[in-house]
Amino acid sequence: MLVRTAYPEEMPHVGELRVRTYLDQGLLDPDSPYLPVLRALGTSGIGDVLVAVDGDELLGTVTLRPFQEDSEITLSPDEAEVRALAVAPHAQRRGIGRLLLRSVIERARNAGVAHLVLSTQPIMVAAQRLYASEGFVRLPERDWSPQPGVPLLAYGLRLSARGQE
Repeated sequence: MLVRTAYPEEMPHVGELRVRTYLDQGLLDPDSPYLPVLRALGTSGIGDVLVAVDGDELLGTVTLRPFQEDSEITLSPDEAEVRALAVAPHAQRRGIGRLLLRSVIERARNAGVAHLVLSTQPIMVAAQRLYASEGFVRLPERDWSPQPGVPLLAYGLRLSARGQE
């Protein structure tokens, strides 16, 4: 198992993996206006898209998005956001999500990010347990909703710079 930066030619497959995972888990409806956003995440060149691969097989993905002025959850340039952690349905429960999360934390730390934040749906209980086990804490003051009826819970992790831990 290897976690690396996604190649540009892999981005359509990465987008489809995200969409398939979110649909299979009942996290989004097939007519959700968020599906095109989820599919295209990272194709603009903003952020780092990481993938977990086993040989040629794409098993999971996560995106590290630096602070952007239009962000709903990051508040300052020393923050970055974890977006769209997804593991292919057939590859779940093998530690791939944890591996991706640890990789994106390390990537953020190496980039000098002081605070890593993310959003998750209330029904994503397994993901919330994973985040808590890796040190993320709830940030209820940053909870938000991209559209009516879709609440998102915020979590954050304070990072120390490499060598200052």
